[in-house]
Amino acid sequence: QVQLVESGGGLVQAGDSLRLSCAASGRTFSRYSMGWFRQAPGKEREFVAAISRSGGSTYYADSMKGRFTISRDNAKNTVYLQMNSLKPEDTAVYYCAGRMGVVVTTSQDFSSWGQGTQVTVSS
Repeated sequence: QVQLVESGGGLVQAGDSLRLSCAASGRTFSRYSMGWFRQAPGKEREFVAAISRSGGSTYYADSMKGRFTISRDNAKNTVYLQMNSLKPEDTAVYYCAGRMGVVVTTSQDFSSWGQGTQVTVSS
C-alpha cells in the first residue's frame, strides 16, 4: 500500500482559497485512484472528490462542485485539492485516500489513508 501524507491545511477566512497536497510513497502511485474526504466535529466522514488513475476522470460531491478541483501529478506522486470560495461549513479535517483500481466515491472502498490535515474557515 502507498503511504499518504497530507499538507496545506490551515486557518483562512470565508471566501479564501487553499490548496491541499497529498504526497504518496512508493512507485505504484499511478495504479491508485485517489480521493479526498473530510470529517467535521460530530459528523461522519464525507466524500469530497475523487480522481481516476490517469487523472482523466474526476468526481465531486454536489456541495463542492464548482468550488473544489482535484488533480494529480503522477510524476510527483501527488494529488491536490484546490479549494476556492471557502465557507465556514467547509471546516473539517481533510483526508487523502487511495485504492488500487478503478475510481470510487465510497470511503469503505479505499485502503490507504493519510493522517489528515485541519482546515478551519472563519466567518
